Amino acid sequence: MTDKPLDGRLALVTGASRGIGAATAIALAAKGAHVVLTARTPGGLEDVEATIHAGGGSATIAPLDLAESEAIARLATAIGDRWDALDILVLNAGMLGSLSSVPAIDPKEMAQVLTLNVSAQAALIAAFDPMLKKAKSARVIGVTSSVGRKPRAYWGLYGASKAAFETLLGAYGDEMAEISAIRTAIVDPGATRTKMRARAYPGEDPNSVKEPTVVADRIVALAIEGFEPGHFERVA
Repeated sequence: MTDKPLDGRLALVTGASRGIGAATAIALAAKGAHVVLTARTPGGLEDVEATIHAGGGSATIAPLDLAESEAIARLATAIGDRWDALDILVLNAGMLGSLSSVPAIDPKEMAQVLTLNVSAQAALIAAFDPMLKKAKSARVIGVTSSVGRKPRAYWGLYGASKAAFETLLGAYGDEMAEISAIRTAIVDPGATRTKMRARAYPGEDPNSVKEPTVVADRIVALAIEGFEPGHFERVA
């Protein structure tokens, strides 16, 4: 097999300025994909882009807030004007929100979390559906959390948003399975050394959990090897 199995493929990675998103973007580019990087922080995106270019890869940055009205539509138009098809969509961007009991959930914060973790994800799928259908074998890979499947005290808001996200992505995968070459997968990264993890577990030694590159390697492997409809896996 060539060391560039994704040569000629186009990938879009959300939340690509740091953590799992950044590691995934770098790993996809190393395998030959041209990667569109999106996140709210231009500086972080520029750093990831520089790393990709230094490794001989190619990338385009698109700083934006996915929760902003019309931002996703603008992104889809810009990408669609330059490329015909989207081969890989990695839905990684997400917001933790405050960890609190269910009665203490702030309604305004709940709206923010659900907007980014659910509504924006649905909007991304809808906006890029035409380009995904044009790809020879499109892959849509969503990053989730175990609390979306197994409720945990004080994680109700984030867990509810991930449960909704999994349902949306899974339903889309079922809808596409018989009418297109689009396949969807859900990846639970498990304990991983990210900024979100550090916020949720402030007393934890970051060296006690795996690096984002471990998760990125699994996501890239799925993008290359493919998978059966409805695929789910947890990265140990």
